[in-house]
Amino acid sequence: HLSLFLSLFSEDTSVYENFTDDWTSDGGETVHFIIRCVIPSVYILIITVGLLGNITLVKIFITTSAMRSVPNIFISSLAVGDLLLLVTCVPVDAFRYFYEEWIFGTVACKMIPVIQLTSVGVSVFTLTALSADRHKAIVNPMDIQTSSAVFWTCLKAITIWVVSVLLAIPEAVFSQVVHMPDKNMTFTACVPYPLSNEMHPKIHSIMIFLVYFLIPLSIISVYYYHIAKTLIKSAHDMPGEVSEHSKRQTETRKRLAKIVLVFVGLFALCWFPNHVLYMYRSFNYRQIDSSLSHLIITLVARVLSFSSSCVNPFALYLLSESFRRHFNNQLLCRQRKYQERNTSYLQSTSAIRMTSIRKSTPAVANGHDQTGRTLKGKLW
Repeated sequence: HLSLFLSLFSEDTSVYENFTDDWTSDGGETVHFIIRCVIPSVYILIITVGLLGNITLVKIFITTSAMRSVPNIFISSLAVGDLLLLVTCVPVDAFRYFYEEWIFGTVACKMIPVIQLTSVGVSVFTLTALSADRHKAIVNPMDIQTSSAVFWTCLKAITIWVVSVLLAIPEAVFSQVVHMPDKNMTFTACVPYPLSNEMHPKIHSIMIFLVYFLIPLSIISVYYYHIAKTLIKSAHDMPGEVSEHSKRQTETRKRLAKIVLVFVGLFALCWFPNHVLYMYRSFNYRQIDSSLSHLIITLVARVLSFSSSCVNPFALYLLSESFRRHFNNQLLCRQRKYQERNTSYLQSTSAIRMTSIRKSTPAVANGHDQTGRTLKGKLW
């Protein structure tokens, strides 16, 4: 866990003596500032951007009947998984940059790894299901989509959530809060497996890498190999005269396949460094690398892994014209409501002023003020 490594970066200057010779006092202070201020600020940005994008995405698919297609149901499920990660795991991980020890108790120690692994499972398994759906749409286009396709897709999405939760339950079983001696004090940490069994972390990291990264991405690669093969073949075999409807349908399928492929690429890019780092630490569990390079890799890997929860809506915004239009409408709708409130306030204020003017008009009727004096020239 990250807290084991961040425990080295306390305010006690004697801690920095454990670092490599490349560290200077100025360098240590700079790194300390980055850990305490810059990285948490990046986390806040990730949470804010991720919540805005994913909530808007889910809202669009819920409120717009035309957007309730099979791929969009999977994408909505993907967004919900990202929201779960953003509101639970990311804030807890950000707090650990301020507190070297685990301060959230035993329940959180068991629940946070379950939530994080559930979110990762939902993401990678949903991407696999999306790839299978695009494979079916492009490689077997003659399979007519039945009226119950939406129902079965919702059932598949729910099944993915159930499977992801079940696979993550062992995290709650083995995660525990431990108190480790550190010089003259005791350090509290949340560890994902028993410290006494050295084989457990190795097996755990390998299984996580296989189940949540390598195997799903291998399956997705096979699907997209056949998709690419079919598209290349259809481009050569396409007759000279094709109906406009067929052209639009083919282009739509290609565009959706491209969007899913971008999602998969972003997931792989964001999570691969974290998987590699986790396996490295698991095979060197008794040692803590205090070098600057290891710190940088750790921070980049953590930020990248959590960034995966906020990039999909923006990728969809850039690649999907319909989603971009609905997203802009959502933003314009909020701006319009704000403008209407301001207009309503100005109108009510103007009405009050006009009422006051009308009430004061009789007082100056026939060119006389309230004292009876004749008003000549302009009314001031």
